Amino acid sequence: MAGLRYSVKVYVLNEDEEWNNLGTGQISSTYDEQFQGMSLLVRSDSDGSVILRSQIPPDRPYGKYQETLIVWYEAENQGLVLKFQDPAGCQDIWKEICQAQGKDPSIQTAVNISDEPEEDFNEMSVISNMVVLPDCELNTLDQIADIVTSVFSSPITDRERLAEILKNEAYIPKLLQLFHTCENLQNTEGLHHLYEIIKGILFLNEACLFEIMFSDECIMDVVGCLEYDPALDQPKRHRDFLTNDAKFKEVIPITNSELRQKIHQTYRLQYIYDILLPVPSIFEDNFLSTLTTFIFSNKAEIVSMLQKDHKFLYEVFAQLKDETTHDDRRCELLFFFKELCSFSQALQPQSKDALFETLIQLGVLPALKIVMIRDDLQVRSAAAVICAYLVEYSPSRIREFIISEAHVCKDSDLFINVIIKQMICDTEPELGGAVHLMVVLHTLLDPRNMLTTPEKSERSEFLHFFYKHCMHKFTAPLLAATSQHNCEEDDIAGYDTSKNCPNDNQTAQLLALILELLTFCIQHHTFYIRSYILNKDLLRKALILMNSKHTHLILCVLRFMRRMICLNDEAYNNYIIKGNLFEPVVNALLDNGTRYNMLNSAILELFEYIRVENIKSLVSHIVEKFYNTLESIEYVQTFKGLKIKYENERDRQSQIQKNLHSVLENIVVFRGTIEEIGLEEEICFMEDAGEAVMPPLEDDDEFMETKRTQEGEAVMPPLEDDDKFTETKRTHQEGEAVMPPLEDDDEFMETKRTQEHEDKVDSPKRTSSGDFKFSSSYSACAAIGTGSPSGSSVVRLVDHPDDEEEKEEDEEEKEEDKEYETSPKKKPRLSS
Repeated sequence: MAGLRYSVKVYVLNEDEEWNNLGTGQISSTYDEQFQGMSLLVRSDSDGSVILRSQIPPDRPYGKYQETLIVWYEAENQGLVLKFQDPAGCQDIWKEICQAQGKDPSIQTAVNISDEPEEDFNEMSVISNMVVLPDCELNTLDQIADIVTSVFSSPITDRERLAEILKNEAYIPKLLQLFHTCENLQNTEGLHHLYEIIKGILFLNEACLFEIMFSDECIMDVVGCLEYDPALDQPKRHRDFLTNDAKFKEVIPITNSELRQKIHQTYRLQYIYDILLPVPSIFEDNFLSTLTTFIFSNKAEIVSMLQKDHKFLYEVFAQLKDETTHDDRRCELLFFFKELCSFSQALQPQSKDALFETLIQLGVLPALKIVMIRDDLQVRSAAAVICAYLVEYSPSRIREFIISEAHVCKDSDLFINVIIKQMICDTEPELGGAVHLMVVLHTLLDPRNMLTTPEKSERSEFLHFFYKHCMHKFTAPLLAATSQHNCEEDDIAGYDTSKNCPNDNQTAQLLALILELLTFCIQHHTFYIRSYILNKDLLRKALILMNSKHTHLILCVLRFMRRMICLNDEAYNNYIIKGNLFEPVVNALLDNGTRYNMLNSAILELFEYIRVENIKSLVSHIVEKFYNTLESIEYVQTFKGLKIKYENERDRQSQIQKNLHSVLENIVVFRGTIEEIGLEEEICFMEDAGEAVMPPLEDDDEFMETKRTQEGEAVMPPLEDDDKFTETKRTHQEGEAVMPPLEDDDEFMETKRTQEHEDKVDSPKRTSSGDFKFSSSYSACAAIGTGSPSGSSVVRLVDHPDDEEEKEEDEEEKEEDKEYETSPKKKPRLSS
C-alpha cells in the first residue's frame, strides 16, 4: 500500500493553541532513509511541495477519530490532524501506521479519545476549530454534504460552529441558488447532495437557521430540495401540492397580514415535519426538538392574535348558533374552531385561562349543544373533539354550566344528556365519536378534579345531580340489552334471543364502554353508585352479558364485578350472596373448558382475590354453593385454598361457641353462691356499722316482714303491735332471699316477684309428694343472732320436669332452624 495516495487536509496546532490549515495534498506512507523507518508524506495539490513529513515511531500514540480523522502529537503543544476526504483512504493509512508500530488495526479502529490522558490528546479542541466549509460551488457539494453529515457524530461544539458558519456567511441562500442551477441542468447527483445538506441543516436543530430556511423567500426552495430523496426512484412533487392543491380557506376574512403569513408558514412547517422529514429514531428524537418548539411557538402566536380580534371570534360564534346557517358552512366553522382548540394546547396556562374565558363569554357551550344534535356525522365528530378539549382544560366550568341548565331545561335537553345521547347513537363502526364522548364523561365524573371549598362541595352537588337526572339515560342501553322482554318478544336486530344478550359487534363495543365507566364509578362514587346498583339490580343484569360471544364484553363484566368485590363492602357482598350472582361466573368458567385464555385467567383471579383477602362471607358462600362443582379444578390451588379457609373459619367459630357455652354454664352454677356471698357480706357490713335490725320483743305475737329495695337493702321493721308480717317485696334482681319467719310463726307469707323476670327466677324444688321444698338459710338461732355458718339465704334454681320438656322442644326447634339455614337451596344445574 506504500504507493497509494489519498486526498487529505493537514492541520497543525500553533503557539496560541489554535489549529491552522496547512493545506490540501496527497498522502502516502513510504520508507524514509533519513529516519530509517516508515513515515507519512503529504505533497501539496497545487505545487507538489511537501506539506508534511512525519516519522512513525513505535511508541507514539495515534488516534483514529470518526472515519476520516487521524490525530497525534509529535511534541508538547505540537499536534497534527489529517482529515481525509475518503474514509477508505483513512482506513488504509491507519493500517499502515499500525503495521509500522506492530499493532492490531482492528483493536485501535474505534479509539475513545476521552479515555487518553489530557496532556496527550486534546482532539475535542481540534475538531471544534477545524470545521471549515469550502466555497459553495457545484463541484464542492459532495464535500459540503460530507461535512454536514459527519458533524452529527462530533461533539456539540462542532454543530454549533457549523451553524455559526452557515448563518454568518449567508451559506443557505447560496445553496438554494445552486438548487435551481442543478434542477435546470437536471444534475441528479447534485440534487441528491443538496437533499442530504438541507436535511442535515434541519437536524442541526438551530432556531437561527430555521428563521432563514422558513422565510417566505426560502421555504419553498427548502421543500424542493427535500423532494430529491436518493432513496426514491422519482422525486415527489410536494411544491405542486402546496401551491395548487392545498387551498387556504378563510371562514371569516382575515385582515391582519401578519396573522395570514404566520398561518401559511405554520402549515408548511407542519407539512415538512410530518411528510418530508423521516421519522426520527429513538436516538435522533432530540434532533428535531427545536423544530417542534418552533412550530408550537407559531401556533401560540396565531391563537394570541385571534384572541385579540374579538370581532372575528364573535362572528364565528354568531354563525354557529344561527339556525339558518347551512350545514356546509357550519362544518367549515367547526373545523376552524377545532384547529383553534388544537393550537391552544401550545399556550401557557395563563394564556389558556384567558382564551377559555373569552370562549365562555362568547357562548361556546350553547353553540356546541346546537351542533351536536345535527345529522351531519362530520359536524357531530368535530363538536365531540372540541367538547373534549374544553372539558379537559376546565371541567369545573363545564359542570357549572350543566348544573345551571337544570332550572331551565328538561332532562332530555341538558347538555350532558345530549352528550350521552350522541355517544349512544354513534353510527361509526369503531365508535370513534363515542370514545371521544366517553372521555368527556369520564373527566366530568372524576372526583379528583372536583373542587371543594368551605362554601360548597362540587363533588356532592354534581354527583347528586348526575345520578338524579342523567344516570338512567346512561345505563339505558345496558338495561335494554339485558331485558328479556326486548330480546325475546321484540326480536331486535343484533340480539341473540337464545342467549338473551346482544351479539352485534357495535352494540357490544358500546356496552363495553358503559361498563368501563360504571366500573370507574364503583371505585370513586361509593355511596351514589352503590345505591343505584342495589336499587336497579344492575349486577344481575350485567351478568346476563356473560353469555355473549364477545370475550372483550365478558371481561368488562368481570372487571365490573371484580371492582365491586374489591371494596369488601358488606352491602355488595350480601347482595351478591342473596342473588346467587356467582353462578353465571362459574358457568362461564365451566363453559370455557380447558382453554387457557384471558377469560380463564380473569375468573380464576377473581376467586383467588377472594381467597387471599379472606372475605369470609363470600368464601362461605362459594364453598357451600359451588365447591362440589369446582373441586375437580386442580391445576390451580385456588378452590382448595377456599375450602381450607372455610374449614378454618368454621372451626374457629365452633371453638368460640364452646367457650361461650362454658362461660354461660359457669355463670348459672355459681350464680347462687355469688349472691349468697354478697348477702353475707352485706349483713356483716351492717353489723359492723351498728345498723343491724333489732330483734323483736318476747311478748310480741307477730312481726312485720322487712321490706327490701331493688338493691337488696334492709328497711325499718314494723311496729310491735302489728298482728302479721307483711309480704316482702322483691325488685328485678334474681335470687333475692325471703326473710324467714320466727320460730313461733304459724305461716309464711308468699313472696311477690315482678312480671318481667318470671322466666328467670329460681324455682323451689318439688318433692316426690308434689310439695315444694325450700332451702332456708335461717334457723331459729339465726333469728336471734346465732346464725349457722353454712346457712344460705338464696333459693336454689332447680329444673322442673315440665321445664325440661319445654327445653327439649326449644332445642328441637333450634336444630330445625339451624338445618334450614345451613342446607343449600336447590340451585340451577350448572353447565358441565
